[in-house]
Amino acid sequence: MKYVFINGHILNGKEDMEVMSDYAVFVEGDQIVKIVPQKDAQLEGYETIDLQGSYLLPGLINMHAHLAAAGKATKPNEKPKNYKRLFEVLTKIPFVLSVVKKMEAGYAKDALMSGVTTVRTVGGILDLDGQNRDAILAGKLDGPRLLVANTGVSVPGGHFAGSLATEATSPEQAKQHVREIAQTKPDLIKLMITGGVMDASEAGEPGILKMPPEIVKAACEEAHRLGYRVAAHVESTEGVRVALENGVDTIEHGATPDEEILRLFKEKGAIDVCTLSPALPYAKFELNESNAPEIGKINGEIVFEGIINCAKACLENGIPVGMGSDVGCPFITHYNFWREVDYFHQYLEVSRKFSLYTATLRNAQLLGIGDITGSIEEGKCADLIVVKDNPLEDLKTLRNVTMVMARGKLYRNPQVKRLKGVDALLDKYQNRVDS
Repeated sequence: MKYVFINGHILNGKEDMEVMSDYAVFVEGDQIVKIVPQKDAQLEGYETIDLQGSYLLPGLINMHAHLAAAGKATKPNEKPKNYKRLFEVLTKIPFVLSVVKKMEAGYAKDALMSGVTTVRTVGGILDLDGQNRDAILAGKLDGPRLLVANTGVSVPGGHFAGSLATEATSPEQAKQHVREIAQTKPDLIKLMITGGVMDASEAGEPGILKMPPEIVKAACEEAHRLGYRVAAHVESTEGVRVALENGVDTIEHGATPDEEILRLFKEKGAIDVCTLSPALPYAKFELNESNAPEIGKINGEIVFEGIINCAKACLENGIPVGMGSDVGCPFITHYNFWREVDYFHQYLEVSRKFSLYTATLRNAQLLGIGDITGSIEEGKCADLIVVKDNPLEDLKTLRNVTMVMARGKLYRNPQVKRLKGVDALLDKYQNRVDS
């Protein structure tokens, strides 16, 4: 199809973006082919999309997500899930596994319909993420561009061990697991180096180091030998140091850094991926709202502040910082990435412009696809969204996307399946300050 967008305001996604009015954006196939002053535009042969004063911007990019869960609210007195047992049940019967795959495809579509045109998944059930990635690329499913890790690598007793990640007991086995995952054709390798908020057995000790340094090093060396970058779940200062010393390329979540860690970030050319959404409910909700134990709130506050401190320190020291929402955690849905964009602005105390730039072109650059997507430029992929008002004045306008275009395919009036009760509760905590 050939489209031309007129009568709108353009935000191109670049760090210095300003509102561009009175321009026409031409799309042919999956590419932006021309951006010209509207008075000079020749509209013949194109389907005209009259934006009527709305804002056209690049599709959002989520650098940290899981397709294996919807982000449902935790129920009162809900028992902790045995993810290893659940994994065994879901993967034992082919028909059940096919249902799970279809469910995940639906979650991916929800992300797209909310304005997220690229998603990086960092730990999933077997290679279902990769299968859905390939089906979307082949045009068999509607969904965002997926960059996938498929199954991650953990250790016995580690984060999501035996479910979203394998269990490596030695450096040699870690290497073997990386080779086996590589056979599923992922886009990256994911390690689970520390525990998480709900893994901790004691208050004040979240993110305990689980994966020994020698296993981290072996996994990274094998991944790099095979041409893959390595992302790692890390939620403690010790974990960040171990990850960086032993070859991890992207620190997912993060923790309060010291001078040595900042030096390692720079020396290794590593990236921090900030994920404020998953810790916020534990840190900010009342216990009767999060339905978490008191230990969860204490540790959630520690992790939340650690993520903020890490991202702030990295930005202050010229270390690249990306943005992800950790979709799939309780209260973190596939259609609410706009909240992470707003949190990034509020809690890291950066401008709305910088937050939007991070969620579009900067994330694309950090993923190595900045020459393909992330901005509105001639020759880039037509990954576009339309919102009614100016997000540089209020990022909450990203909540209601009126059009989505992914790789040149247009979706008008996109709809998502919302989870009952989640949005209303999150709305209570959306504003930290009058920003």
